[in-house]
Amino acid sequence: MIWICETCAVETADQERAPDICAICDDERQWVPEGGSRWTTVEQQRADGTRIVIDEVEPELWGLRAEPAIGIGQQTMVVRTPDGTLLFDCIGYIDDETVDFVRGLGPTLAVAASHPHMYGVQTDWAAALGVPVLVAERDREWVRRDERVEFYDERRAVAPGLTLHRVGGHFRGQAVLEWVNGNDGKGVLLAGDAIFPNPDRRTVSFMRSYPNRLPLSGTVVQRLAAQVEELHFDRLYNNFGAVVPAAAKETIRYSADRHTAWVRGDFDHLT
Repeated sequence: MIWICETCAVETADQERAPDICAICDDERQWVPEGGSRWTTVEQQRADGTRIVIDEVEPELWGLRAEPAIGIGQQTMVVRTPDGTLLFDCIGYIDDETVDFVRGLGPTLAVAASHPHMYGVQTDWAAALGVPVLVAERDREWVRRDERVEFYDERRAVAPGLTLHRVGGHFRGQAVLEWVNGNDGKGVLLAGDAIFPNPDRRTVSFMRSYPNRLPLSGTVVQRLAAQVEELHFDRLYNNFGAVVPAAAKETIRYSADRHTAWVRGDFDHLT
């Protein structure tokens, strides 16, 4: 039986009984409900009426969302290139109709995730589509099932113009996806929550833990910003569909410098 944590929606290995505690939630970056971890299955979700909503985000990019939301509530991003399709940040549910939709886009190349909170039921998706699961080597310890997993180190080219880059920060293996031909050739960065658009629509955040409000150091934020500045993109999406529609590199640089100044103490006189 594959169990799915109701809090983070990440799959377990095939086992007879659900674990007492979800290891991914029992970590400073996530949280376990007061009554302990609770578990479900794809079959139970289906019986409860869960469905997947498909939205076209922009040309050759689609978002898959579960309704009602499952776990953290991420949106799977489906990127299509001339060579094939990649699923990024799989949700914790799967159904035949959506698998058929993805197949209808052409050959699927792989599934991948930005970090362990976004694993969802990624190996179910990979099995249904007959593709590998791409995981950053530095997050090896968090993978629940590994029969389809292929590890990469600093980067993995999935197709021409479509590359996974390990940037670290939130997790050591935190990855972003560079899509060079998206946005009419200006480029798109699928950043997971390594870089998170803020409600003001003018800045982004960098955090060790979002729910527990644990920041990253200024040094790490500067490193992360410098890494992505080398990539080709002008637009950025996070793992919930929020977007920096243009000038994303400039937004990242401004936000990284602001973050660094605050944690360094430059603005202590304002507090």
